[in-house]
Amino acid sequence: MAARAAAIALLARRDFASAELRAKLCSKGFHEGAAAEVIADLTREGLLNEERYAQNYVSYHAGRGHGPIRIAAELRKHGLPEALIDAALASGPDWGALARRARSAKFGHQSPASWAQKARQARFLQYRGFSSDHIRAATGADPDTGLTDP
Repeated sequence: MAARAAAIALLARRDFASAELRAKLCSKGFHEGAAAEVIADLTREGLLNEERYAQNYVSYHAGRGHGPIRIAAELRKHGLPEALIDAALASGPDWGALARRARSAKFGHQSPASWAQKARQARFLQYRGFSSDHIRAATGADPDTGLTDP
């Protein structure tokens, strides 16, 4: 009963993945078996829902300008199954448009004038977790443009 109260207190603050909630409960001194039983009960009752957690996580972090690669890596760390991660990312925003917004918010609306600027912007977007396709679309880094570095 104490493990359930602790789990509900944690869930009152934010959503958790089941593996993350299990680790939190165990760190608070509850046995693995008790934590697993509470998690199974909460999942059955709908209070713990990994699909909802993944969708909320994608929505929140996409709103902060993070890309799908970074978000997927974080969700894997939280112990979510790959199928759930893929479904949540597929229902997420237009990742190409998000990469363009993140680039223009950081560097302005002007297109990069040199390959050095494009490389700098590409590194920024790569750190944010965007794919190479999203980065090329956002920076216009197409080798066929004939752009030369002054």
